[in-house]
Amino acid sequence: MRSSYKVIEKDGFYFVSSTIVEWIPIFTHHKYFKIIIDSLNFCRLEKGLKLYFYVIMDNHFHLIVKHPQLSDIMRSFKGFTADKILEELHKDKSKWKLNLFSFYRKKYKSTNYQVWQEGFHPKLISSDRMLAQKVEYLHNNPVKRGFVNSPEDWKFSSANNRNWDGL
Repeated sequence: MRSSYKVIEKDGFYFVSSTIVEWIPIFTHHKYFKIIIDSLNFCRLEKGLKLYFYVIMDNHFHLIVKHPQLSDIMRSFKGFTADKILEELHKDKSKWKLNLFSFYRKKYKSTNYQVWQEGFHPKLISSDRMLAQKVEYLHNNPVKRGFVNSPEDWKFSSANNRNWDGL
């Protein structure tokens, strides 16, 4: 149901996810992960985003966050990171990925490329049990994908950053 993906409580904790179009693996080199990490840190330090848990995978990310204008923050974050990703792909002369982002863009988009799928699928964390389930899911994502044997081994996750003071 579409209404389950709306920010309904400004002070709520949300599990959010965003995916690269067609699940194209873009986060395969540290510099692409760094775009997400630096942007999340900017949102934390300059925009007041509360980031509690996270995982960044090869083609998507999951966060547990809080902000009174979460939709605005996520729209800005995704727009900025898309621009930076495209900038790096142009520098790398990665024409095949640029061609994919051009091919898969929604036709009504005014840009030449689309990096992120639309939306960020916010789910309100409504209980401690739900929070525990979402954190477990998020942290075990790299294990399920076979990237690591233990959640703590994935560098781009709060599972190995237990102080929760940032990325």
